[in-house]
Formats: sequence, C-alpha cells, structure tokens
Amino acid sequence: MSNHRLFKLTFHNGGKIYELYARRVVSSSLWGFTEVADLVFDSAESLVVDPTEERLKAEFADTRILHLPMQSIIRIEEVERRGQLSIRDSTTGERVITPFPMPGKPR
Repeated sequence: MSNHRLFKLTFHNGGKIYELYARRVVSSSLWGFTEVADLVFDSAESLVVDPTEERLKAEFADTRILHLPMQSIIRIEEVERRGQLSIRDSTTGERVITPFPMPGKPR
C-alpha cells in the first residue's frame, strides 16, 4: 500500500516556488530537513513536451534523495494522482516558462 502513496511538494528554491511529486517523504536524520525520495515524472513518450517538466527532470536527474530545509517547504499534500509540475515566481505567483525560441525574434 505504501508504494502507491503519492505526495505533492510545494517549496521555495532560488526565488521560485517548485511543485514536485514524490513517492516518499519522511523526516530526515539531518536535523531541520525533510527527506524526499522517488521523485515522479511523466514517463509516457508523447508528442507534446512540457518544457517545465523537462527542465525539472534535467535539474533532478541524478537525485536519489532530496533534503529540503523545513523553512523552504510551503506544503506537503498526499494526493490521488499526479498533476502538472510547475515552477512559479515567488513574488508574483506566475508560472516561469522558458519560451520556445522563434527564428528572427530577439530575446
């Protein structure tokens, strides 16, 4: 039964608010930290690519266990199913999306 548990984590990271999903969340043996393991990303091969999900996959690709300071955690929810991952600006709350570069359009 515990293998089917799914947690949604919302936390501060570098001036942004991250939302990730994980299978395991426990108090860490490091005082003041929460241990997050078994991060869940979309494994389906599809034609539609979510740039935010790809960015988070790349950032946490080699992460076995994530130790989050308790002060950075906003919320931990146990959920039924995985939703869309997101990175938001911590001041405005708007999603941070890297736009697809268009030819001839200045950056």
